[in-house]
Amino acid sequence: MSLDPTAPEVDVVYLTLYKNFMEAIDAIDNGVNQWDGDAPPKYLNNTHLSARVGNLNPSWNEDSSDATLAAGFQAAVALTGSEFSDALGYLAKSWLPARALVLADLQACKDIDPSGEIMKLNSYCPWKEHLHQLEKELGISGQVKYVLYEDEREKKWRIQAVGTAPGSFDSRKALPVPWRGLRDDDLSGVTGIPGGVFVHASGFIGGNATYEGALEMAKKALTMD
Repeated sequence: MSLDPTAPEVDVVYLTLYKNFMEAIDAIDNGVNQWDGDAPPKYLNNTHLSARVGNLNPSWNEDSSDATLAAGFQAAVALTGSEFSDALGYLAKSWLPARALVLADLQACKDIDPSGEIMKLNSYCPWKEHLHQLEKELGISGQVKYVLYEDEREKKWRIQAVGTAPGSFDSRKALPVPWRGLRDDDLSGVTGIPGGVFVHASGFIGGNATYEGALEMAKKALTMD
């Protein structure tokens, strides 16, 4: 990363790398359970990094000479070093630039709508994790209800309801019930907004042919149940 070591982004990457890469390794090394209670796990995961490093040790009935152990150690160093570099590279080259884009768009929300509850992605990128984290950092958790972005393949605009948490199927404010499951002219007729494309049956996402149409859908949805 070509950043000044004192730049705030360095701390952000450091903490994220620890949480997403190192914390699990530390927990396994220190015997911290991944779940609470005495119930057995619902499934086993023996493919995580700590398990793969452990598999480089000789089995109980294999040669365990110093030379064999040293070779296994070197293989473990190469394995963990490669995965650490990959994780850091992803954060620096992909994750951090996306965070910067989402931050800029989040700070511009009130330019889109005075409520601050509609965010426009000027450049599409992974946004869900960043939005939740940045809202928390800025002291505005739960503010954004809808995110607008262009579908690069179809060149139409999407309106997506923000989940209650990253990865959650529950929305902070799903699109209105009367719109759900409708498409094209049927949707435009009910919303009163031209260019309707669709609204998913669950209300988590919809579409309009234009940005202006998607924005009007978002504004109207804010006023409806």
